Amino acid sequence: MFGPFEFILAGVLVGFCVGITGVGGGSLMTPILISLFKIEPHIAIGTDLLYAAISKFCGSIVHAKKTNIVWPIVLWLAVGSIPASLATHWVLENYLSQSASYKGILTMVLGFMLTLTGISIVFRGSIEKFFSKFRQNESLELTEDLANIHLRAKEKRVYIVVMGIVLGIFVTLSSVGAGAFGIMALVLMFPHLPMIRIIGSDVVHAVLLTLVAGLGHLSSGNVDLHLLGWLLVGSIPAIIIGTLISSRLPERMIRKILGITLFALGLNFMLHPVKVKPVEKPTTAMVLTLAKSSNG
Repeated sequence: MFGPFEFILAGVLVGFCVGITGVGGGSLMTPILISLFKIEPHIAIGTDLLYAAISKFCGSIVHAKKTNIVWPIVLWLAVGSIPASLATHWVLENYLSQSASYKGILTMVLGFMLTLTGISIVFRGSIEKFFSKFRQNESLELTEDLANIHLRAKEKRVYIVVMGIVLGIFVTLSSVGAGAFGIMALVLMFPHLPMIRIIGSDVVHAVLLTLVAGLGHLSSGNVDLHLLGWLLVGSIPAIIIGTLISSRLPERMIRKILGITLFALGLNFMLHPVKVKPVEKPTTAMVLTLAKSSNG
C-alpha cells in the first residue's frame, strides 16, 4: 500500500521536472499514478486535471503581470474547448462509464496523447528554431505588437476554435495535451508570435480547461481529494525550486529524456490498455452449484 509519503515524493519529482523543463505536470503525473501507484485510470485522470489547474494557476498570474497573454487567443480557444469538455464529460458519464471497455478507452487515448506529447517535447527545439525566422523582433512596441496579434487572432478564430474543440475532447479524456501539444499547435498557427506570448496564452487557457474538465470528473466521483492534497504539498515547493535552479542544469538533455520516456509510456498504454478484470464467482456459489449437480 502507498501512503502520503510516496504521494508527496511523486509530487516533488513531477514538480522538479515542471520547474526545470516547463513540461506540463499532467503528462508526467497521470502515467505515474496509473503505472506506479496502480490507481484506476479514471481516478488518476480526474485527480490530475485538478492538480494541473491548481499548479498552473500560479504560472498564469506571473504571465498576466508581465502582459504575456494574448486574450483573443485564450477566448477563442475557450469557446471551442469548454463546450467540448462538457460534452465529452456528458458522454463519459452517461454512456462510456458503464461500458466494460471504459478503462481501456481512457488508457488508449492517454497513450495516444503521451506519444504526441513526447514527440513534441523531443523535437520542440527544432520546431521553434524553424519558425524563429518568421518571428517578429520581441523588442517591438508593445501596443503595436498587440494590435497586430489581435488582428491575426481574429482572422484565424475558426482554426483556433477547432483547435480548442480538439484540446477539450482529448484533455478531458486523458488529462494530457493542454501544455506541450497546445503550444506546438499555436506555434504552427502563429509563427510570428513571440514564444513567451504563446506560452502565456497557452498556460491561461490550460488553467480554464483543466479546471472545467476536473470539476466535471469531480462531480462524477473521479477525484481523490486526499491524493490531490498530498501531490500539491510535494509539487508546489518543488516547482519553485526547480525554476530557480533550472539555469544550472542541462535542461535540453532532461527534456529529451522526458520526451522519450513519455513516448515509450504512451506506446505501452496503447499496446497494453488497462482492462476490467473478470468477476470471479464466489466460492460459496461454486459449492452450491456442485452440490446441486451431485444431488441431481
